[in-house]
Amino acid sequence: MRLSHSRPVVAARFDEPNLVSAAGLVPLLRLAADAGLGRLAGELLSVPADKGANAGGKVTALVAGMLAGADSIDDMSLLRHGAMGTLFDRVYAPSTLGSFLRAFAFGHVRQLDAVASRFLAGLAGRTPLLAGLGEGLVCVDVDDTVIEVHGYAKQGAGFGYTGVRGLNALLATVTAPWSAPVVIAQRLRKGSVNSARGGQRLVRDALATLRGLRPGGPVLLRADSAFYGYATIGAAVRAGAQVSVTVRMDPKVKAAIAAIPGGAWTPIEYPDAIFDEESGRWISRAEVAEVPFTAFSSRKRAEQMPGRLVVRRIPDLNAPAGQGALFELWRFHAFFTTSGLDTVTADATHRGHAVIEQVNADLKGSALAHLPSGRFTANSAWLVCAVMAFNLTRAAATVAGGRLARATTATIRRTLITVPARIASSGRRLTLHLPIAWPWQQAWAEVFTRACGPPGPATS
Repeated sequence: MRLSHSRPVVAARFDEPNLVSAAGLVPLLRLAADAGLGRLAGELLSVPADKGANAGGKVTALVAGMLAGADSIDDMSLLRHGAMGTLFDRVYAPSTLGSFLRAFAFGHVRQLDAVASRFLAGLAGRTPLLAGLGEGLVCVDVDDTVIEVHGYAKQGAGFGYTGVRGLNALLATVTAPWSAPVVIAQRLRKGSVNSARGGQRLVRDALATLRGLRPGGPVLLRADSAFYGYATIGAAVRAGAQVSVTVRMDPKVKAAIAAIPGGAWTPIEYPDAIFDEESGRWISRAEVAEVPFTAFSSRKRAEQMPGRLVVRRIPDLNAPAGQGALFELWRFHAFFTTSGLDTVTADATHRGHAVIEQVNADLKGSALAHLPSGRFTANSAWLVCAVMAFNLTRAAATVAGGRLARATTATIRRTLITVPARIASSGRRLTLHLPIAWPWQQAWAEVFTRACGPPGPATS
């Protein structure tokens, strides 16, 4: 593609007062209002009045900016262009929103956590966001990620397990069939923190939110070996959840693996596996087996947890040359589970925990590309707003349906949110004139109709 030869001279002027660059904010913010975002923030936040006046409007503005692509406080200026002031009330300046965030204390962040939990319930009640939660086992995934920061003014920044200077975000997600995961609990921590610190409180919050969305039914908590400890697993079990958590290869685990008989291993579907039609089995060098196992046996009897150790073994491709001809060398991956799933299903289900890595990458590719403030509590509030924006895009995508239901935030923003429009007014009616032949017109119209009612007739 190149510039048209028929009109080689191109001029540009910033002089159109009736344009907006993100018309998709109209249905998304109407959906957010119907789900109670502004009302909940206004009722639950007690930020000091000099900075927190109209907390509901300011939280909504922060979420709106993130929906449109803001990843810093200065980026909130994109809410103040063209006809945005005509479409929306209280279009705040970035400095006002920055002052609002800096007024947060830890208690206010916890209040915002409560807003996010109730807002998710409101979205689930108005969209098919979590429509699949009533079908069988629901998986809750817990993981942490380090968000890199720069400069020396960031409270709590430090070098964690990745060797990168940053702050640590702990997240819990829930995955429903046929849609992308949503975040149901979040916490920002200092950068040098142990991964599992505060995990039990996050698990309690996540499972309490999930029970509000889905009162009954089995729940499986999945996590990696950093969360294999009594505090986190005990919190999940006491809340009525099953667990599937990777274990560390300590002497007790190694002894349990060594006790598995040779005939107990079952080939599984794995990369490079081949399905044999005649035998009805997968021919694979990856195999699984299980053995009864009691976790935390060194603790008092009431805190010991009976379950199973499910072990997957694959050939060790890094074995010294020549040894493979004498005997097979294996690498072992084991996890502790209290679920009733059979061995092969339990292994496949546990491997699904990797889906939370996609959520981490998605958030860090959008609103969490930066943590914009020097104050730790302001960045904590920013994280919660980023999660609410993430869940709102997921809700809009499920309304649009099709491939967008499992799309990333960047794709949803490109197709549904950052759609340019010209505003025309007649009496008390505003009409958005969108680009003709927009490739995702049908999906956009689905979201608009759900949030704002049927679009008006086409005009010239």
